[in-house]
Amino acid sequence: MTDITIRLPDGNEKHYPGPVTAAEVAGDIGAGLARAALAARLDGKLVDLACEIDRDAAMEIVTARDAAGLEVIRHSTAHLLAQAVKELYPHTQVTIGPVIENGFYYDFARDEPFTPEDLGRIEARMRELAKSDLPVSRRVVSRDEAIAFFRDQGEAYKAEIIESIPTGETLTLYSQGGFTDLCRGPHVPSTGKLGVFKLTHVAGAYWRGDSANEMLQRIYGTAWADKKALQAHLHRLEEATKRDHRKIGKQLDLFHQQEEGPGMVFWHPKGWTIWQVVEQYLRGVYRDSGYAEVRAPQILDVSLWKKSGHWDNYRENMFFTESEKHDYAVKPMNCPGHVQIYNQGLHSYRDLPIRYGEFGSCHRNEPSGALHGLMRVRAFTQDDGHVFCTPGQIEDEVSAFHRQAMKVYADFGFSDIAVKIALRPDKRIGSEAIWDQAEEALRAALRASDVEWEELPGEGVFYGPKIEYHMRDSIGRDWQVGTMQVDFMMPERLGAEYVDDRSARQHPVMLHRAIVGSMERFIGILIEHYAGRLPPWLAPVQAVVLPIGEAQADYAGEVAARLAQSGLRVDKDLRNETISYKIRAHTLARVPYLLVVGAREREAGTVAVRTRAGADPGTMEIAAFTDRLVREVEAMGQFQAEE
Repeated sequence: MTDITIRLPDGNEKHYPGPVTAAEVAGDIGAGLARAALAARLDGKLVDLACEIDRDAAMEIVTARDAAGLEVIRHSTAHLLAQAVKELYPHTQVTIGPVIENGFYYDFARDEPFTPEDLGRIEARMRELAKSDLPVSRRVVSRDEAIAFFRDQGEAYKAEIIESIPTGETLTLYSQGGFTDLCRGPHVPSTGKLGVFKLTHVAGAYWRGDSANEMLQRIYGTAWADKKALQAHLHRLEEATKRDHRKIGKQLDLFHQQEEGPGMVFWHPKGWTIWQVVEQYLRGVYRDSGYAEVRAPQILDVSLWKKSGHWDNYRENMFFTESEKHDYAVKPMNCPGHVQIYNQGLHSYRDLPIRYGEFGSCHRNEPSGALHGLMRVRAFTQDDGHVFCTPGQIEDEVSAFHRQAMKVYADFGFSDIAVKIALRPDKRIGSEAIWDQAEEALRAALRASDVEWEELPGEGVFYGPKIEYHMRDSIGRDWQVGTMQVDFMMPERLGAEYVDDRSARQHPVMLHRAIVGSMERFIGILIEHYAGRLPPWLAPVQAVVLPIGEAQADYAGEVAARLAQSGLRVDKDLRNETISYKIRAHTLARVPYLLVVGAREREAGTVAVRTRAGADPGTMEIAAFTDRLVREVEAMGQFQAEE
């Protein structure tokens, strides 16, 4: 009689007379699977292949084809990096080395800075260790044993990490060759499973992300299942470097940032033009979707943020100020202010839904080390909106928002959109029943919209679950932008009510929605998606008139004026430079159309049209070119990113 039954994903079962390892089960399934196996999923939990199974369980073998398998590869490669560094530079201390999107990093404490030559040496040593196919072993240790082990090794940072872990948690050490590290795992069974990786760069990082602590050195790397995937990623990194919005923003004179305003943006005229085009477009979406635009204060008394729940759940990310012995918070979000607007007057159920929209300026105290151009800032503006509705109206409102969002993304040139639902986090307010109701409301709305989605356990905000919209850009990167959040809690906490059809007071449901999210970040994404070659409707200058000589200067001004009368953004270059110089300058400035005018064009009342891509549509009458450009502006999402 068998004692242990292992249920496989295909419905088959394996029976064993006693405890068995995940690796042995993989071997029984097939030699090919055993060779490809990296870890296992036991009753839904990732474990090492060496994990001993002593009970009936559902088991799935994890390979490099699985997202979880790729994460195991990356985590194990981070340990391989730390081992190589310790062998080459023994006096270096190791700290933490997590998996990140598309790769991993490891932070090291070392007096001397790592150089590019050091990275080459480290990577070469990592390859040697991978070829050695060192077995990776796991052991459970006590808290005191782990602290003593790392202190004996001179690893003060690692000992400090362990001291901060709550008493009673299981601690595990992973060893390969002469290197041992603290880790929850799982890891690959041996270093021979690794090898498709590349170290990319070194950066500074404060210990535990606190600028009051010492600066460490962070080595970044990427790891993949095969060489083809690695090369594709390295190509994306190369493209991303070329498209860096900070570099393009400087080249095109769009914006700048400086030390006196960390995480804040100084918008130049051309950059602010892009902003205004985006904002006015979204304002039209507000109007067409039944939103009333509002404006709430930047600074509100701390007492309001305590009522809303932000004080208990978010205050470490907030800025505070004081006046006349009153404490105030600079708003990190717009929602409490919108509730105050809703609360001015009694509402009937017949009034709902009530929709407010605001281009709300918010401030969040992001760590300085996390700031990154327009993508991560401390001062930002959201295309923020809130819908106050009854529970029965949630599905229709969420479905309508989904249609709005998908049209907006298409108009901006994004067609590959992934939809995800972020579910209840550990730190939250509200009962489990309320969270069940909120999460199911989002699922129901997406089902009604015939949308497939992925669920993200633990990634919701403290007051409610949310739908996330992830756009894929022209080089294959995903950006989380829009959100739709269901909130049963904040209206109750802030006293929002309506009178239902039985004359009873009820709290409305509050839907938090944003389509592009942070305006700053979205414009940064647009710049990188299009590599600065924005489609005509978004380009700060849509056409520039280039006279060949001084004799055509007046005519160039006439052409520019006629185009401007049609609402087009046109410039003219009257500098005493050669026409080839002007063409090159404005091509580098990514202006969509260059209109060359010489004696012949002046006589005929035409323009010689060139595009920034080098195409030559030929000579056109001014009216014909105006019609062409106006149609392109109106086409919006039909414009594709140029190679």
